[in-house]
Amino acid sequence: MKGWPAIARYSTSSFRVPIPGGVLDLSGTPLLMGIVNVTPDSFSDGGSYRSSDEAVARGLEMESEGAAILDVGGESTRPGSMPIPADEELRRVIPVIRGLAAKSKAVVSVDTTKAAVAKEAITAGARIVNDTSALADDPAMAAVVRESGAALVLMHRRGAPATMQASPHYDSLFDELVGELSERIGAAVAAGIDRERILVDPGIGFGKRLSDNLALHRHLEILRVLGRPIVFGSSRKSFIGKLTGAPPGERVFGTAASVAAAVLHGAHVVRVHDLKEMREVVQVAYAIREATP
Repeated sequence: MKGWPAIARYSTSSFRVPIPGGVLDLSGTPLLMGIVNVTPDSFSDGGSYRSSDEAVARGLEMESEGAAILDVGGESTRPGSMPIPADEELRRVIPVIRGLAAKSKAVVSVDTTKAAVAKEAITAGARIVNDTSALADDPAMAAVVRESGAALVLMHRRGAPATMQASPHYDSLFDELVGELSERIGAAVAAGIDRERILVDPGIGFGKRLSDNLALHRHLEILRVLGRPIVFGSSRKSFIGKLTGAPPGERVFGTAASVAAAVLHGAHVVRVHDLKEMREVVQVAYAIREATP
């Protein structure tokens, strides 16, 4: 596996990630990131909230159910989706981020690939930027993150959402994925973003075949060579439906199996819709992972 970072990084399993006004402690039980989609067309929960107030209320409910992070997104990135204008994305997310930042003790994250949206979201109270393009879509994003002090999630994605699932292919999944994420970490650091502020996400369902998604569960610990905490987002995704036949809203048990596997293999943050159920999954899976004879 040529070109990988130093294997010494593999031994790192706990992290404290600086964020504005504090630290994201990833040294113990993996954190739950609650998904607050304010989109009309997300694959699972599009159109669930008729107003910003309803979205804020659901975010607060997620916090009460165990969410340490609330990830607010205003643009669907499901396979086949098309981008929307920044002003529409801002209209959707800013009132929700502002409301959650004012009322919640959870860390607010913005799920966006647009620098203009990230900048306004950070001003409104977001402390993490979750960029599914890993800084590739908008050249101005790196400067926004650097100047704000926000943490940054770099996700692996092959292609754009509109076409990424057309015919994904890897000659060597882990060589390519680790190499590409390493390159994106390098680009972020070169742009002046502190490495300590970076998290990585393997991008389940983003330009991945069923076999790739399953392999990423089974061998997730390989990503530890990157030396950064791992975010894992498999909640209700289509690979679960392919395995079980269940529609998105009925994939809680399949998601539970996926989350348990991710925690057992080293995930630090799991991004989920069903907080109450996944809180217990994470607690038990982490206890099994940490058990000693």
